[in-house]
Amino acid sequence: MAQVKVGDTIKVHYTGKLTDGTVFDSSEGEMPLEFEVGAGNLITGFEQGVIGMKKDENKTISIKAEDAYGEVREELFFEIEKSQLPEDLKPETGMELISRQANGDEIMVTVTDVKPDSIIIDANHKLAGMDLIFDVKLVEIK
Repeated sequence: MAQVKVGDTIKVHYTGKLTDGTVFDSSEGEMPLEFEVGAGNLITGFEQGVIGMKKDENKTISIKAEDAYGEVREELFFEIEKSQLPEDLKPETGMELISRQANGDEIMVTVTDVKPDSIIIDANHKLAGMDLIFDVKLVEIK
């Protein structure tokens, strides 16, 4: 029976959890995730974790933060003057915002503190610094 190798396009169903068991993402009830193994479109630990799997195999993949979304980087916290925000925006701690970069790219940021005249935003991925667990079922190898 064929095993997954780099360069294969595969389909998997998955449930992503934090180490405390909290589910943060799942393909349950959805179409399976399709991707080319080794193309770099998913986190490194996930791609490495499916190598060697066979069709219909179930596997639990534990991924350290550095092989997932990386460690929290302090240089990705920024203080923004409230005058730079849309006039109708009332920022609150925990609020997610879309920030447009100088090159036109958009990234998701999280408000971590609201001060009288400014806010602190965190541009790290929301799963940065966290070890992750994925329950994976290989559905198809193309």
